[in-house]
Amino acid sequence: MPYQKEKRDGAVIVRIKKERFDSSIAPEIKAELLVIADHGVKNILVDLNEVDYADSSGLGALLFGLRQIRDKGGTLRIFGANSRVQNLIRIAKLEQILLNYNDEEEAMNNLK
Repeated sequence: MPYQKEKRDGAVIVRIKKERFDSSIAPEIKAELLVIADHGVKNILVDLNEVDYADSSGLGALLFGLRQIRDKGGTLRIFGANSRVQNLIRIAKLEQILLNYNDEEEAMNNLK
């Protein structure tokens, strides 16, 4: 499984456990984000600490999850994105949509 999932303080944290967040795992992540959103969770955090590389498929999965959770009144935040992933987000002009935090604590604090 390319991710781990845990609950913390009313949020679900999805920890991506692969170095590459691309088309090889994006469909599975999208499906999991949909399931989480459909189960009434209001806040999703996605941990990108172990991700070294992401492409448009990975960003697409995050945007899909964000749309699903927003439609239900919730939010999705990412944390731990390295400079390469942050640069991709910036190039795609998504830095105001996919809010990235330095670590889990900062992301949790900004959900409230």
